[in-house]
Parts: sequence; structure tokens; C-alpha cells
Amino acid sequence: MTAALGAASVAVPAVGGPAPDFELVNQYGEPVRLSMFRGRNVVLVFFPFAFSGICTGELGAIRDNMALFEESNSAVLAVSVDSKFSLRTYAGQEGYAFELLADFWPHGAVATLYGVFDAESGMAQRGTFIIDAGGTIRYSVVNPRGEARDFGEYRKALAGLGKA
Repeated sequence: MTAALGAASVAVPAVGGPAPDFELVNQYGEPVRLSMFRGRNVVLVFFPFAFSGICTGELGAIRDNMALFEESNSAVLAVSVDSKFSLRTYAGQEGYAFELLADFWPHGAVATLYGVFDAESGMAQRGTFIIDAGGTIRYSVVNPRGEARDFGEYRKALAGLGKA
């Protein structure tokens, strides 16, 4: 199912429930569907905007610790409302080897599907969802605006999954 932007606010999907499927384009304009990753764990990271300070620090920590994700057989999908063109430039500048997905149009549709779209500011909140190889959400957190994620939480959540 491709996400559709709804008028009503959507709740954050519950831990233990299925991860809503979606399809977005990556920084190269290639379609990426969450269900393509069945058989692998997925770390789904919503971030407000490319090139912003906190986001760059958080995604840089992921980039610098890719071994953690690889050892747990996890793909990283980072999602923002930026265009694929902005995300391509951002990924190149920062050396991100993981997928950056453009939730550009309909604006914030996937962030809305996951309950992390802030309609007042037009951006995604800092939501993190760790999804197991079968498509079940095993961990989620939404950080308040301006508050960076705790990278140690990734370690804990991924250690609990094991290798798929």
C-alpha cells in the first residue's frame, strides 16, 4: 500500500504490531518499499530536514557506526520531507551510504502514516522504529523537537533482535 496523506491525525503504530508498508523514492529516485526488506531488520529513522544540525549529527552517528547495523542484519532507512534532489546532495556531502527516502509528495504522507508528522511546521518529528525481519515493530520512540536521539538505544534494541 502506498501511503496517503490523511486529514486526521494518526497514532504512532504500537510496538508488537505490524509496521505499515509504504513506498518512497530514495535519493537517486529509485522506489523503495518497506516490504522489500522482509527477511532483514529495518531501522526506520524519521528526521526533520536535511542539512540541519541535530539531524546531521544523528545521521552521522549512524554512518560512523554502520557495523552495528550490519552485524544485526539491519537496513537503515532515513526519511524526511525533503526532495530526492536535496537528499542526494546531503547524502553525498555527508557520506551516507544508507537510503535516504523523500516523503516529499504527498507532503509527509509516510510520516503521517507513522504518526510523526508535525502539520504545523510541515516536518517529520524525530521518530525511530525498529522493525524485525517479519515486519513487526519491536521498538519505537518519538523525541521532542530539538532533542537528539540516544544512540545507545539503537544498540539495546538491536541486541534484542538478534540476526534475522
